[in-house]
Amino acid sequence: MSSTLKKIKFTVNGRELELEIDIRESLLDILRDRLELTGAKRGCEVGECGACTVMVNGEPVDSCIYLGVWAEGKEIITVEGLSAKGELTAMQQSFIDEGAVQCGFCTPGLVVSATALESGHKKMSGDEIKRELSGHLCRCTGYKQISTAVDKVINKKEP
Repeated sequence: MSSTLKKIKFTVNGRELELEIDIRESLLDILRDRLELTGAKRGCEVGECGACTVMVNGEPVDSCIYLGVWAEGKEIITVEGLSAKGELTAMQQSFIDEGAVQCGFCTPGLVVSATALESGHKKMSGDEIKRELSGHLCRCTGYKQISTAVDKVINKKEP
């Protein structure tokens, strides 16, 4: 084994894996290129746009700047791992219902972050939601639809 290679064990979307990775590989590279989980998008590659967001042990992280070796022993959830049996989650459906999905490039990262907020089981004001999602860039929606979609689920509002 080369000095730049390391074997890691981690869980992705409920599946236990063991991979030999280059210690310089980002988690995003591993997910997209090795595991063919392409929901997390390659955007800015410097942790500024949020398109690559996944959950690591329940917390949203920018996978483009998260080294794969840091995933050792951790649980990773990608947008592909959010729904059970191919059914949309309440958050995913809310994004559709509220028109928060335009081109779709930023949507997976936003849905992952919003799902992490939802799992906190805490009601949030509109300003708190906006602050929590401020690490995401969207060029299409103007953010109002995104905030409305997240607010609807987190605060259990009826359509």
